[in-house]
Parts: sequence; structure tokens; C-alpha cells
Amino acid sequence: MPWNKNDYPPSMKNLTESTRTKAIEIANALLKEGYEEGRAISIAISKAKEVTNSIDTSKNDVTYHLVPHSGEWAIKKENSKRVTEVFQTKNEALVKGNKLVKNNNARLIVHKKDGTIDRVS
Repeated sequence: MPWNKNDYPPSMKNLTESTRTKAIEIANALLKEGYEEGRAISIAISKAKEVTNSIDTSKNDVTYHLVPHSGEWAIKKENSKRVTEVFQTKNEALVKGNKLVKNNNARLIVHKKDGTIDRVS
């Protein structure tokens, strides 16, 4: 059963949003490769923590996400229910996101259209 950001294993509930998203992505890939569900979850959580913890921790005062939003793109502060700003194109949102990173000692997690993580800056 593939997982998503709204339906995932209980063992992922206490992970940060970015770590959980990565863990879900990895677990789904492992299931596709034929791994047993329990083993896939365990490996995915471990690898997701490695990936997200290897990100420059000096830039973790604030984390913003560039996410798809009703056919457009939005910048959203991590753990916020509301978006900060909406843009017509991903490129426009990326320009604003990079300014936020530079001016606020922040990091930006850029997502793909399907919601998976594309890159972190």
C-alpha cells in the first residue's frame, strides 16, 4: 500500500515534515522493489533522517517549502497552515524563496508537482 503525506505509518508521525516526506518517498520506493512493509519503513526512516540531518544545520532557524498550490506555486513556512505567498510559476516562487533564504538565515525545500522533495537549499 503506497503511503502519502496524509496516510503514513504511525512510526513516522513524530518526524519533522521534511523528514517524514522523504521517509514516505523512500518507503514507497522500497515497497516497489519488493521489500517487506516493516523492513521498508525501518530503512526509510533511517535513511530519511540521514538525508535531512546532513543538510546544513546552520541554516535551520526557519524552513520554507516551495510547494504546488491549486495549479500554481506557493512559499509556505514549515508547520504553518497558511501559505506565505502564491506565484503563477515555480520559477517566480524560486526567486522569492532564494531571497527568503538569503535574508532570513533560512533554508528552502523545493518540492516537485507530486509533492516529493526535489532539492534543498
